[in-house]
Amino acid sequence: MKRNSMLTLEEIANLVNGKLNGDGNVRIKNLSTLEDAEEGDISFISEEKYLKKIKESKASAFIVKEGLKVEGKPFIEVINPYLAVAKILEKIVIKETHPIGIHPTSIISKSAKIGKDLSIYPYVIIDNNVEIGDNVVIYPFTYIGINSKIGNNSLIYSNVVIRENVIIGERVIIHSGTCIGSDGFGYTKLEDGTHYKIPHVGGVIIEDDVEIGANVCIDRAMLKNTVIKKGTKIDNLVQIAHNCVISENSIIAGQVGLSGSVKLGKNVILAGQVGVADHLSIGDNSIVLAQSGVSKDIPENKTYWGYPAREVKEAWRTLAEIGRLSSLIEKVKLIEQKLKQIEERIK
Repeated sequence: MKRNSMLTLEEIANLVNGKLNGDGNVRIKNLSTLEDAEEGDISFISEEKYLKKIKESKASAFIVKEGLKVEGKPFIEVINPYLAVAKILEKIVIKETHPIGIHPTSIISKSAKIGKDLSIYPYVIIDNNVEIGDNVVIYPFTYIGINSKIGNNSLIYSNVVIRENVIIGERVIIHSGTCIGSDGFGYTKLEDGTHYKIPHVGGVIIEDDVEIGANVCIDRAMLKNTVIKKGTKIDNLVQIAHNCVISENSIIAGQVGLSGSVKLGKNVILAGQVGVADHLSIGDNSIVLAQSGVSKDIPENKTYWGYPAREVKEAWRTLAEIGRLSSLIEKVKLIEQKLKQIEERIK
């Protein structure tokens, strides 16, 4: 990545719609963490507890959450420091441009429809009747299967497999090693104990502005479509089984596993290593905390945790009670001893 020319602090304040405190003529060359910042850098603070680290930082200026104050150096107050960081990085750091064109080692079917201003890198394979929109970037060793579609301005990194009948929207990002449209895990058991494979002839629909991490597996539906709706973000190493529907703007963290026909509402958050059993629903705005096992439907606007997952207050209360079991057992033993002594006296 290349660096842009330096910006003044006043220019940065205007960029992030923030309130400038101090000299607006200070010139900023880079954005960095508090620990790594050097003179000429701007750093950021999202919580009050980090203010004490400012004295040790060499940064020339700071982005802080609205209401926080910095002594001795200029700073910019913003409502959302991380949004400000994103805008600064977009302005200061210029991503390398992709070479427009199709590399001669790529194999593209004559029946494929290719848009304008694409960047198709070496050894990409595009199969029959594929449609690819404008300004799409496809990195090396990616395969796109029959009848699949990719919308404008999407970015597909190396070694991605997009199988047949997959529809991908606009501005979608797919990271390396991901497989979209693999067969669902579906079998029926025969009388002799063997398993007979059930064909999965449906597809996958990935809507606009979805980002899919590295080594994610999204299985095709048996008959209809597995659907990831717009704005959803999926971390690395996630398994999404056949027939799942994930609604808008959900967040799925690393190593989550969704069984078949799971339905997530809007703005759902699944933290790391959450497992969800098949045919369950999780309501809008609900959160499942890390390493939970979901075995029943979760209503909207709830936070669940544990195995099996329960409302978080109930789960924590149960955990606290389990922690007291050893002392309760000792008390029961003492009571039993005293009862035994009383019984012996009565005899």
